[in-house]
Amino acid sequence: MIKKEILIGFIVAIFATTGGFYLYLEYASNYSFEETLKLINEGDLYGKILGIAAIPNLLVFFIYLKKKQDLRAKGVLLATFFIAFLILISQFI
Repeated sequence: MIKKEILIGFIVAIFATTGGFYLYLEYASNYSFEETLKLINEGDLYGKILGIAAIPNLLVFFIYLKKKQDLRAKGVLLATFFIAFLILISQFI
């Protein structure tokens, strides 16, 4: 039961980050979706964009805390650390 709740929080955070990534690419960029992806790839900006895309995790985290779902909030925190690790890896590769 405990692992299931943490996994739910982790998956929700990954989806929130994916949604944040899509929203950033779609609305914050003046270029088309494909052109923006090409520019990110050429400029090695994955880490910076992924960091911005993880901001919705903060909202999800506080919603879970407010609802007293601490295990799901822990899953969101784990996913955020995982994304931070991916950002760290992307800076060195």
